[in-house]
Amino acid sequence: MFPRAVLLGGAVAGTLDILYAFAFWCMQGIPPVKILQSVAAGWLGREAFTGGGASALLGAVSHYGIALVMAWTFYQAARRVPALERHPLPYGALYGVLLYAVMTYVVVPLSAAGEGAWPAWQWQQLAHVVAHAVLVGIPCALAARWVLARHD
Repeated sequence: MFPRAVLLGGAVAGTLDILYAFAFWCMQGIPPVKILQSVAAGWLGREAFTGGGASALLGAVSHYGIALVMAWTFYQAARRVPALERHPLPYGALYGVLLYAVMTYVVVPLSAAGEGAWPAWQWQQLAHVVAHAVLVGIPCALAARWVLARHD
């Protein structure tokens, strides 16, 4: 049963998150291919931006891989902590905020895309935090609840 929760949660969260990123950054003149290449920069560093479609594809695959891990993690936690399944909206939103913090302040700074330091707080980050809560954390939680409820 868990693959369904992981696939569903990861696919929905990954899609909503990348659509949010495309919309947010396109309004600032950054095309979708650059968004995907920025994800690939976690592996390749600045070279990702000269890698064309191949680095954009690596970014897309990496993005969805991360989303699947996020969904899997919430599902595993919800199996062990019933409150997470019973209250997916608040716990999912909290999970999304936690995911944003981990990705922004741990994963990216330690990746090839990072500069080894935490990014400075900017107004846009408030929108990103809310987006992660609603578009990433909650779909992961709802997918886990759906699968766990069908399993019981």
